[in-house]
Amino acid sequence: METARMHASPEAFDDIRPYEDSEVREVIERLAHDQELLNALVRFRFPTWHDSLLAPLLRWGVRRVLQRRLGDISDVHTFQLYIADFMQRMISTTTHGFEVKGLAQLPEDPPCLFVSNHRDIAMDPAFINYALYEAGRSTVRIAIGDNLLKKPYATDLMRLNKSFIVRRSAKGIREMMAAFSLLSRYIHHTLKQDRQPIWIAQREGRAKDGIDRTDPAIIKMFQMADKKTDTSFTETVNSLNIVPVAISYEYDPCDLQKARELTMKASEGDYAKTEFEDIESIARGISGYKGRVSVRFGRQLSDKFENAEAVAKAIDDQIRELYHLFPSNWLAYKYLGGDMTQAPLMTTEEEAEFNDRLGACPKALQPQWLAMYANPVKNWLNELSAK
Repeated sequence: METARMHASPEAFDDIRPYEDSEVREVIERLAHDQELLNALVRFRFPTWHDSLLAPLLRWGVRRVLQRRLGDISDVHTFQLYIADFMQRMISTTTHGFEVKGLAQLPEDPPCLFVSNHRDIAMDPAFINYALYEAGRSTVRIAIGDNLLKKPYATDLMRLNKSFIVRRSAKGIREMMAAFSLLSRYIHHTLKQDRQPIWIAQREGRAKDGIDRTDPAIIKMFQMADKKTDTSFTETVNSLNIVPVAISYEYDPCDLQKARELTMKASEGDYAKTEFEDIESIARGISGYKGRVSVRFGRQLSDKFENAEAVAKAIDDQIRELYHLFPSNWLAYKYLGGDMTQAPLMTTEEEAEFNDRLGACPKALQPQWLAMYANPVKNWLNELSAK
């Protein structure tokens, strides 16, 4: 999917950077023989049989399929072309339409640092990447937390797809500061030396409650690379070419799981993930029905900013403005007693689809389920009334 080749990065970034072309074949061969990956694919594709006597035969079959499909891939560009073909099929089978707006206003050069809201682990950057690819632009390098890379095969797959690693597992202040400093330097290097765009979420973790807010700590991390220079805060921010992006899904394939987590946190104060929960969320996000999907690119930030909080607010303002409100959002708002004066007209089919999905949600989870869809409407109306 990328239109520019991977550039070699300084050795200091070797542990976090994406894989380069020279490493691709070795990684693909490693993946084709990774027992944990084969087990995970068998578990996902054949849930009834993965613990049966047929499991070894199924693993062998999956390995042969991997080797056949990935056999001709020898560089990152070809791997991303494979991903592009997969995205086309995924969009046609799991969505009811894919809308992209704002691409025309993006600068061709210098490369942008795209900061978006975060709803789905894998699909947020995937949809943004696909929108850029379809427009003939370079695809992004993707920031991904190491909390999602507990398995070696997950690390390999993500780094093949131009992902770089955010060390969220760092312990202690000194280790954390060193990790964030390295990350900041890598982001600056990618944008200014490699001339490649980047995607990063506006906060750590998905906004499971539907409330999109930028964490100022992300902005502070951006500045760390310039801490020992005479570069002002505003100069650093503007040099990164930050562009807010809003992505919205008519229906979230993981909505029941998110509602269950939020309900348990509200009632018990905590929620413990199972071993394969993140992987299952990624698989569900990819294969599950999404309804319509909207990606809207904002305007490049260019202003005088006093601090990280001011930058975070500027990003939030654009994401709130850009976020596409679907009938699912308005109907959830209506169920929670909201005033529908500002709501658009909705078809009987849209209402029926919403009611069917709500009916499939257990009663105990429905308050959180409705809230996650209704909160974007509440935030938009609050902003409208404040103007």
